[in-house]
Amino acid sequence: MKFAGVLLAVGLSLASGTALADEVLRIKPSGDVKALDPLLGSDSMARNYGYMVYDTLFAVDASLTIKPQMVDTWSKSEDGKTYTFTLRDGLKFSDGSPVTSADVIASLKRWSANDSLGQQMTQKGAAWSEVDARTFTLTLSEPWGFVLEALGKPGAPVPFIMPARVASVTPPNEAVKDYTGSGPFVFLANEWVPGAKLAFAKNPHYVPRKEPASGLAGGKIAKMDRVEWLIIPDQQTALDALRKGEIDIDEDLAADLIPLAEDSEGVDVAKQDEIGVAQQIRINTVQPPFDNPLVRKALLTAVNGEDFLAAVITDPSQGVACQSFYSCGSPYATPEGYPKPDIEKARAIVAESGYDGTPAVLLDATENANIHAFVTVADQLLRDIGIKTRVDAMDWATVTSRRQSKEPVDKGGWSIFISGPGGLDYLEPVGHLGLRSNCEKAWFGWPCDAEIEAMRTEFANLSDEQARKTLAEKIQLRAIETVPYVPIGTQYQIRAHRDNLAGILTPPAPVYWNIERK
Repeated sequence: MKFAGVLLAVGLSLASGTALADEVLRIKPSGDVKALDPLLGSDSMARNYGYMVYDTLFAVDASLTIKPQMVDTWSKSEDGKTYTFTLRDGLKFSDGSPVTSADVIASLKRWSANDSLGQQMTQKGAAWSEVDARTFTLTLSEPWGFVLEALGKPGAPVPFIMPARVASVTPPNEAVKDYTGSGPFVFLANEWVPGAKLAFAKNPHYVPRKEPASGLAGGKIAKMDRVEWLIIPDQQTALDALRKGEIDIDEDLAADLIPLAEDSEGVDVAKQDEIGVAQQIRINTVQPPFDNPLVRKALLTAVNGEDFLAAVITDPSQGVACQSFYSCGSPYATPEGYPKPDIEKARAIVAESGYDGTPAVLLDATENANIHAFVTVADQLLRDIGIKTRVDAMDWATVTSRRQSKEPVDKGGWSIFISGPGGLDYLEPVGHLGLRSNCEKAWFGWPCDAEIEAMRTEFANLSDEQARKTLAEKIQLRAIETVPYVPIGTQYQIRAHRDNLAGILTPPAPVYWNIERK
């Protein structure tokens, strides 16, 4: 019914002369956006929204190499403690006002409060100073090798640049209410229908780089006048709309619908990116039953990633399980110390733990076929090892809201949610979203372990690659003891789109610039 309403709204908009003159790209994204603020936290949909509306100082290209984006030139002092950056000339926000050093500094300070790399930069004594309207400096108390990687990170929260008047007055834990952006599109707040539709228009003030678009870097040219995100919870309905030409792109296609999409006339099917997502079981470590390390260890011992992936993929090329806390394609991926799946052993660990019967509450985003399937498998697995369960059905937007609660499960809290952050966030320990164990500042689940945090900090100070691999292995061994989350494996997101589209890019976050009709 909700989708029918959206189609009606689209039909009415097409009746106007303005809409008929516009080139409109209609997309079914992989989920909805709960909070329109990509600096607020780690939600991937908020990140994807952010790439529409904002830009970054640096970005990764198709080869994952850090490239300047809003920055024109930069330099580093001989002692490695001071960085000087100059913005490109002519940069403007979507309201036509110039992007200045003050805007950058305010944005990065707000971002640093919520991001792991930003927090580490702060711990290194990061001090931002304005030289002039386009030039600013970063001074550290000691050298740190991840400065550019931090400023160009593609994983949520991305260090997007917003006006100082917004960033400086909005606390890091509150969502902005002014959506003025620095990116290639403008969010049309007056057209927003929560839970149904988001609309964007080409930003007339945006100045793209001259290089060709590559990954998340290069020239971000909006070749469509409008982009509309239509929130369609039912996967079959979305695919039917794509096949009829009512939408142009169907993101994150359900595995069981891939063969149907491949057989559809006028539809192409391909991977959204080559990195995939790090599917995982995220655990609430501050409330029973998973505040008990042995109960977490039991779940880690019970999980067989292949069983989970088999519930959602139809072809082995669509996903791979690896027994490691690092992405399967990471140079630091290692099976060292990782327990082999063993239900009987897991059941014995639960008995040893003194588990008191507190139910594990699983948050089930039912409109997401993958998450729903994973939750179903996890629910059965938990019961198999002797843990009581309760599955609460909701949409993904509600999951992103409820997972912020630290209340007990009988007061609206949670025990588990399933998530698939971008695999780029899990390549190495420093930017690793899931391994962060800095208590209140960690990702939802709030694991707390000073030993892991000390080793992650040490990793950023190493330059020798073999030394880094050795330390990454030690971090994994510690994570096997503390269990901040339970890895499932890497799954590749599949996208279906109308075959009359050209210029679709495949970075680790879906983007909609550079796309045109053939």
